[in-house]
Amino acid sequence: MTLIVEISSWVLILVGSLALITGAVGVLRFPDVYTRMHAASITDTLGAGALLCGLMLQAGPTLIAVKLFLMLVFLFFTSPTSSFALAHAALSSGVEPKLDHDLRSEPEPSPGNASDKETRS
Repeated sequence: MTLIVEISSWVLILVGSLALITGAVGVLRFPDVYTRMHAASITDTLGAGALLCGLMLQAGPTLIAVKLFLMLVFLFFTSPTSSFALAHAALSSGVEPKLDHDLRSEPEPSPGNASDKETRS
């Protein structure tokens, strides 16, 4: 049983480390603030979560594992919230995303107008 816990903890630690490295590369390579923020927030939550779970398995049933679990819960609530707040602040301050096609600038057709165009054709 000890061997299974050791192997699974090291697998989680490696997966978390790779996810964090992938997020760092995404932050360096992506073109604008929104895609960089997306890369950082997704991989931060996954990477740090897997890393903390692996460390909890390494710690065993101790007070350290409880503290790591509390850090994991705190991370799962604060990371998405802070990413949303940063993206909202960037959009509110006028930072435009680099898009090929911006869906915000086109008015949505009303359902009545769309069906009228289809029946006329």
